[in-house]
Amino acid sequence: MQKMKSSNPWWWIPTLYFAEGIPYFLVNNISVTMFNRMGVPNGEMALFTGLLYLPWTIKPLWSPFVDILRTRRWWIVAMQVLMAAAFVLLALTIPHPEAEMISEGATPMSLFTLTLILFVITAFASATHDIAADGFYMLALDKDKQSFFVGIRSTFYRLSSVFGQGVLVMIAGLLEQRTGNIPAAWRTTIGLTALIFAAVSIYHIFALPRPAEDINRSGSGAREILTGFGRAFGTFFRKKEVWLAMAFMLLYRLPEAFLLKMVNPFLLDPLERGGLALQTSTVGLLYGTIGVIALTVGGILGGIAASRWGLRKCLIPMALCLELPCAVYIYMSMAGPGIVPIGICAAIEQFGYGFGFTAYMLYMMYFSEGEFKTSHYAICTAFMALSMMIPGMFAGYIQEAMGYTGFFVFVMICCVPAILVTLWVRKRLAK
Repeated sequence: MQKMKSSNPWWWIPTLYFAEGIPYFLVNNISVTMFNRMGVPNGEMALFTGLLYLPWTIKPLWSPFVDILRTRRWWIVAMQVLMAAAFVLLALTIPHPEAEMISEGATPMSLFTLTLILFVITAFASATHDIAADGFYMLALDKDKQSFFVGIRSTFYRLSSVFGQGVLVMIAGLLEQRTGNIPAAWRTTIGLTALIFAAVSIYHIFALPRPAEDINRSGSGAREILTGFGRAFGTFFRKKEVWLAMAFMLLYRLPEAFLLKMVNPFLLDPLERGGLALQTSTVGLLYGTIGVIALTVGGILGGIAASRWGLRKCLIPMALCLELPCAVYIYMSMAGPGIVPIGICAAIEQFGYGFGFTAYMLYMMYFSEGEFKTSHYAICTAFMALSMMIPGMFAGYIQEAMGYTGFFVFVMICCVPAILVTLWVRKRLAK
């Protein structure tokens, strides 16, 4: 039985990539909803949760050490055990603000200092786990199986998004309604996450194979690896038109980067603060489930379109599909529609984002071509994370200053530099 589990990728690829997504969505998405429901002001909430993107931004800096110290399998198991322990501590230590403080939206973020520390630990562990899991995938499978299972791993990563942003948020919302105790509802939800993640981690101790190529390379090859990594960084910043590429990677998703931090607070905040006053469980269903499904469908159709017509022809239409649907939030902030129109609007925006994001991924692959393709792509993903981190950090303060309608108008204004840099890039792409 053990041999069967180790040799058949179906035994471990779905669970590995499902486990990879859970901490990412917990740290970067679920935390936003939790802090909002705990009454933390949008400015502080967005600043500190935005900073949690940092490990994914700088993970290329320590990826060589994951390659040369221990095995990838060791790193996967160790990081999963560490994250499971952090989840348990989160569940046990989430503060209990006073109900009046929560209702007024005046809970200071300083009350959550230990919670943030545990989120930071989880974020660094998750980013390290990403490095190890992707490397392990390539070592444990031959080229044919890598191609076959790439869609499987992507599917289960998306399922972890539905589970995290949808199912867990709905569970927390239902517990809020049933108990009337928001902190206790989130403690229970995080506790459930800890149990599920711990079970998956224990399973991987036995289920992950031990590829012969997955060896500890901390000996004589370490210097060569580090030297090569240094060369990869140097050659990246000497590539032709690197500054245009960096501008594109930082600006293409600028409207979405601002929007993402404020979507759930907008849906959850009471009417007197300009929000839509939805229940937490409803947000989990509409945005975390239906929205993520629309995002996935958009990504699939985007891939089909790009394979048929190519990046150059698709770049502008995809950019417009990503940028323009953000306008649905202006409509919702002014009209205050019912649940069905809200769900339709969320699905439209997420579908457009999924469709348009395809061009972004293809451009990173295009720009990474060359001698250090893998390392250069890793650096591109660091810019991708940075493009979300910096705007997200300040989104809350901008929203507090402008109100939700003004903030969403500001988001649409941010479409202008995004589209301009896209037009510039398209001119430089080979016909």
